[in-house]
Amino acid sequence: MNAPETQLWSHLIRTMTKLFARRAQVVPQSASAGNELAGDGADTYVLTSAGQRIPARSNILASMSPVLERKLNSRKNHGRSEKVIRILGAPNDAVLAFVALLHAGSDKEGEEIMRKNGMHLLVLSHVYQVKWLKRACEKWLASWLNVEVVVDVLKLARLCDADWLAFHCFKLIHKDYTTVQTSDAWLFLQNNDPWLELSILQFLHDSDTREKEIRRNKEEQKTYQQLSEAMICLEHIFKEGCTDIKPDRRQKSCCPSSSSCQPLQLLLHHFSKCNGDRSTCSRCRRIWELLKLHSAVCMAQDSTDCKVPLCRQFRYRFQKLEGKLEERKWMILGKKLASNMAFSSLAKRKMPECGLGLGLG
Repeated sequence: MNAPETQLWSHLIRTMTKLFARRAQVVPQSASAGNELAGDGADTYVLTSAGQRIPARSNILASMSPVLERKLNSRKNHGRSEKVIRILGAPNDAVLAFVALLHAGSDKEGEEIMRKNGMHLLVLSHVYQVKWLKRACEKWLASWLNVEVVVDVLKLARLCDADWLAFHCFKLIHKDYTTVQTSDAWLFLQNNDPWLELSILQFLHDSDTREKEIRRNKEEQKTYQQLSEAMICLEHIFKEGCTDIKPDRRQKSCCPSSSSCQPLQLLLHHFSKCNGDRSTCSRCRRIWELLKLHSAVCMAQDSTDCKVPLCRQFRYRFQKLEGKLEERKWMILGKKLASNMAFSSLAKRKMPECGLGLGLG
């Protein structure tokens, strides 16, 4: 580990230890508490940095951690009746909690232990490859996160390859980036770890891009849904007949979606009676575009079989001016709309009883 990484690690340990100590309101573990861990079956001792000897059972330690298993089977412990494992660099209470959790085989009823030693337990579970304990520490630290400590927890998560915890840290930073920027940890990060700062900024940029893309896709799907309804209503009006503008007034038909047909009928009424310039009238242009779009998605084999007005004329125009940019745009839109209608039909989605948003005003 180079000098900058050592400095970062030291600062992280000091900061997180202070934070955990401030939040922890538990009675410190006594040195004699370790004597009750393994009972009379202890055949191994865990030696801490302060010289405390914590009794343990070698078979349990070996089954819980492949790293501890290698240490127990090392040359130093080969043939010895009483084996010793050194876990240095962590507080006594953290090592004692680590050994206790290994013997328990679970983190249940460990809220107080996690509250006081969660950060150190994450490091120990990472170093000694205790996956279930590492997941438990990640989960607890994620539930404890706030903007004051999220940058420090993120640095710890990256050092311990805790991707799940790191992702939650990134999400919290993205949620309240303005507040995070004012924290001391962020200022220290800017001065000492530019690569992590760059990773955070890249995540924020990617998240914003994804959110914009999701919003754009939702709006696009909503538009396609409205246009699909409009195409269905056009065929319903002119093929089956509907209310006042049906081709055959003697034909009676129950409108499947009156709330969707009504705006379209009003536009058609206006289009048939408009005395102004239809090229500049917004209502006339809207119904003209809907008729043109219908011809791009019409499934009739022969355009003469289609009852929707101008379908044949628009089809002929598409074929004649196929290379023109404007006509290509309509054909592309028609293909996308046809695909959307086909998928909607296969999924058997019920058409919502809502207006088309055609802007009657």
